[in-house]
Amino acid sequence: MQTEPSAGAISSHLAVRPEWLARRPEAALEPGLPIIDPHHHLIDRPESGTYLLPDLLADIGSGGHNIVATVYLEWLSMYRADGPVEMRPVGEIEFANGVAAMCASGNYGKTRACAGIVGHADLALGSKVAKVLEAMIVAGGGRFRGIRHIASMDTDQGHWGATAVRPMGLLRDKTVREGFAQLAPLGLSFDAWVYHPQLGDVVDLARAFPGTPIVLNHVGGPIGLGRYAGKRDDVFADWSARIAELAACPNVHVKLGGLGMKMFGFDVHEGELPPSSERLAALCKPYVETCIAAFGPRRAMFESNFPVDKGSYGYGVYWNACKRLAQGMSAAEKADLFHDTASRFYRLGL
Repeated sequence: MQTEPSAGAISSHLAVRPEWLARRPEAALEPGLPIIDPHHHLIDRPESGTYLLPDLLADIGSGGHNIVATVYLEWLSMYRADGPVEMRPVGEIEFANGVAAMCASGNYGKTRACAGIVGHADLALGSKVAKVLEAMIVAGGGRFRGIRHIASMDTDQGHWGATAVRPMGLLRDKTVREGFAQLAPLGLSFDAWVYHPQLGDVVDLARAFPGTPIVLNHVGGPIGLGRYAGKRDDVFADWSARIAELAACPNVHVKLGGLGMKMFGFDVHEGELPPSSERLAALCKPYVETCIAAFGPRRAMFESNFPVDKGSYGYGVYWNACKRLAQGMSAAEKADLFHDTASRFYRLGL
């Protein structure tokens, strides 16, 4: 059963309120449409609460959508308790692969959770990170697909409770790039999570490593709080220009989601009722349409970002919103956005 973060914990994520979410039930639109959810977490940490396989399966089951598989994204969690520090993140791959094996048995329903696994390895190790990546490939049992090394950092991030301090320009660092260079030879991809003022760093990285597949998380993080509060139009203009630059790099894809996070500055969590899929679709539309227009459906994929986004809306409502956003598209375009792009990028073979 999902639990909340410990009392007094500082969190950049909105609190999940099951009773509130239950007040907005929706039947699934196009319930037969196959979906791969390419971005979710499993969590068991005091400061972040608990969200494990039963919680994920409960959300999937209650939504009524045809979620055929998922991709696990790192959460700096389930690390090994001992051994070399740089090798401890291998424990997270072992954990996710165990969950994947459970689901592959068929004993937990049709959804193949964690069919693809994205972990964390410290690229600041430079070329030495190759040994960590090789260990992750072994630990992943054929499911390990790549890493995410979070680079998001802003001087105003205290406004949304983010406490991690990372070097500005991390993705331009020489040693980090020596580590990044180890991905392509091993057939691995990179998940990029930055805020919108840092998108230029991702553009530069993509141009420097055209042979490395990169996927931008959460539509590139246009901030709506702190010094950006009340400046959504200005932020959108800056963000959309960077998105166009990034889309010109053929090795880059984009994930469409994450807009339920606190840092985006939307207020749907303040309503007496959770948002309907109609309202959620209207909220996401400018960002989703801009990304699809820039990248095309073959390089764009809807993502849930659960349970992080669960503070703003329910799982089923979110996928209904995505289906509303895809209304009018061809069957092939819908297949890409909901299933095929994720399958191709993460080499799932589905």
